[in-house]
Amino acid sequence: MTAHVIADDAEALAVAAGLADVFRAGAARRDAERALPRAELDRLSASGLLAVTVPAEHGGADVRAATLAEVFRLLGAADASLAQIPQSHFVYVNVIRRQGTPEQRKFFFAEVLAGRRFGNAQSEAGTKHVQDIRTRLTPRPDGSYRLDGVKHYSTGALFADWIPVLARAEDDALHVAYVPRDAPGVSVVDDWDGMGQRTTASGTVRLAGVEVPADRVLPHHLTFRGPQLHGAVAQLLHAAIDAGIASGALAEAAAFVRTRSRPWFESGADTAVEDPLLVQRFGELALRVRASEALLKEAARAVDAARAGLTDDSAAEASLAVAAAKVQAAETAVEVASALFEVSGARSALDSLNLHRYWRDARAHTLH
Repeated sequence: MTAHVIADDAEALAVAAGLADVFRAGAARRDAERALPRAELDRLSASGLLAVTVPAEHGGADVRAATLAEVFRLLGAADASLAQIPQSHFVYVNVIRRQGTPEQRKFFFAEVLAGRRFGNAQSEAGTKHVQDIRTRLTPRPDGSYRLDGVKHYSTGALFADWIPVLARAEDDALHVAYVPRDAPGVSVVDDWDGMGQRTTASGTVRLAGVEVPADRVLPHHLTFRGPQLHGAVAQLLHAAIDAGIASGALAEAAAFVRTRSRPWFESGADTAVEDPLLVQRFGELALRVRASEALLKEAARAVDAARAGLTDDSAAEASLAVAAAKVQAAETAVEVASALFEVSGARSALDSLNLHRYWRDARAHTLH
């Protein structure tokens, strides 16, 4: 696979905006038919967007967190399922950046620049809590590992070239094993049946005696020693998807009211867009969306500032800013996606229009 190499932040945003326009056109159909976006993901890979956080010394654009958040917001407004798929990709690119050896960085960053995709296999079902990881890396006499376990909610794994797997070693320390999607013993099951984000294929990954070379395993437990931005960046992208869903739903509602809605017969207005109560409600929703976008930008700036001078205090400030953005964006996504029907009227509830995908996506994604 070959991919375009994006040069800088401005190009990344331009490419994302162009792809969002393309992806938006087929989003309703893909959701309604549960048509998995393989062609769209190949286009995303070829565009070079998946490599924009590769460090400059390895040939990447190394874009700011503010740029990455805006990329996800644009994609989320167009198709929240498609935007969700690469979220883990960027998280595990960051793990390599922080914990990889020089040789691992050279190898994996070249893979990313070539358009290769990372999925994820981290969450497990039926455990005490999300950090109760039971998947195991067992050392072998030759220095390699045997990997065994079952993972759920494995967004991106079905479409991945590499699947980063969270597992514990003999000392119970957390590691990430980067496993080829087609490695013997790896089975990816498309059994995701969520009501929202229907085309993420966030199903099950089964790992049975998978052989993993030592140089494909990274010490993830070290990520959390000292000040770090691992969680802040991961949650920033979730917040960006929610902000995107909200802006997409608001735009869809406005287009519907302009072209299809009728005014309330007692409003005295000739068109729905002149109904004063509708104008007021759209104003309220627009304020919520703008507040979400403003907090998202502020959170991204805090992450960028912390990166430039990483301390306990700067990491804490970034994490708090991201948390505030995520709360606001999550609440707004659900509210606006629901209000779409309130402002558009009875016809908007027709299943054939599939406008309810915004609410389903918002309700499913905000459970993260």
